[in-house]
Amino acid sequence: MKPIADRVIVKPAPADEKTKGGIIIPDTAKEKPQRGEVIAVGPGKDGNLMTVQVGDIVLYGKYSGQEISYEGQDYLIMREDDILVII
Repeated sequence: MKPIADRVIVKPAPADEKTKGGIIIPDTAKEKPQRGEVIAVGPGKDGNLMTVQVGDIVLYGKYSGQEISYEGQDYLIMREDDILVII
């Protein structure tokens, strides 16, 4: 997959299975992850270079991006502006 313009493909981190206290979280109560690894980066838009690079671990907004499934894996496609921080 090759994103266009200022779009980024992110592989979300798996949701937590347990709380810090050891309580198992059921699937219906798990929160959407807000952290992931950048898998692919577009060339940029209007001559602006992209800040994120492939392999970066990023935090993004809770409802950011478009969810897609590709070859059995779940990914998010989002604009670079939706990424809040590079870890």
